[in-house]
Amino acid sequence: MKFIDEATIIVQSGNGGRGCVSFRRERAVPRGGPDGGDGGLGGDVLLKATSGKSTLYHLQFKREYKASNGESGQGRQRSGRGGEALLIEVPVGTLVINAETGELLHDLVTPEQSIVVARGGRGGRGNLHFKTSTHRAPHFAQPGEPGERLTLRLELKLMADVGIIGLPNAGKSTLISAISAARPKIADYPFTTLTPNLGVVAVPGGEPYVIADIPGLIQGAHTGTGLGTRFLKHIERTRLLVHLIDCSTLDAQDPLASYRTICRELAMYKDSLAEKPQLVVLNKLDLTDCDRLADSFCQALPDSDVLRISAATRKGLDSLKTRIRRQLDILDESL
Repeated sequence: MKFIDEATIIVQSGNGGRGCVSFRRERAVPRGGPDGGDGGLGGDVLLKATSGKSTLYHLQFKREYKASNGESGQGRQRSGRGGEALLIEVPVGTLVINAETGELLHDLVTPEQSIVVARGGRGGRGNLHFKTSTHRAPHFAQPGEPGERLTLRLELKLMADVGIIGLPNAGKSTLISAISAARPKIADYPFTTLTPNLGVVAVPGGEPYVIADIPGLIQGAHTGTGLGTRFLKHIERTRLLVHLIDCSTLDAQDPLASYRTICRELAMYKDSLAEKPQLVVLNKLDLTDCDRLADSFCQALPDSDVLRISAATRKGLDSLKTRIRRQLDILDESL
């Protein structure tokens, strides 16, 4: 299934049913009287967050969604049946935005959370309600109110505890496949990963956590280069960033160049991203000369506790998983 994190849909709630104009025609009631029932309520349109959906792909093939109308009232004071509500399922982490005004209407961050985005029209009142002492036989009733029509822009922001960031080919996909059951595409060319991938990491003696690898981060990502803005938003909900760096590509003269590039893009996109706690991780320590380059990097960044791993050979991964869990626990305690 293709990963789709944005969709625009039109929702239309049901119209209310018309009130009924009716009069009693009973043998034992010589003069009769109004007995028209009310129209039924139009159906609502609801959005529901579900863990069973991980993308907005299912909303790409249908643009308009309409709930059913309420039925008209009937004689003998019988109300019309209400319209059936329409439920649209979306992934957890979906933002619901009014496409015309840009207003954020809802943020669905909890599984099974549901909200009404368009309320059904109220049913019209039957002529029974309009009887008075001076007007005993009203020959009119109310029409039903129209439903609401709204254009919504849906944006998915992944719900993950940890986001893996770094330049293309830093080994993000290899890492997430090595520490979780996620199976992203892995190849030795840039931009192999075109969609974020989620995985659950189990840690002995600790709670599991959700980790995501975020593609598309290069110089200029905050302006949309390399689809950067498309994926930077998925980092916003994470609590911790794992800044993964390909040790084999470090420049001995300026070992922090790639590190500064990513940090700058985070800050240019949104200040809150630059302020997120990071674990700096040097990858591909199994390759020749990487130990020396790693030493140069650590000397240039003396105030950071830099981890060294090889995702390909799984060296240092147990320590990394434990360190991430410990850092998340510290963040939880600070809340």
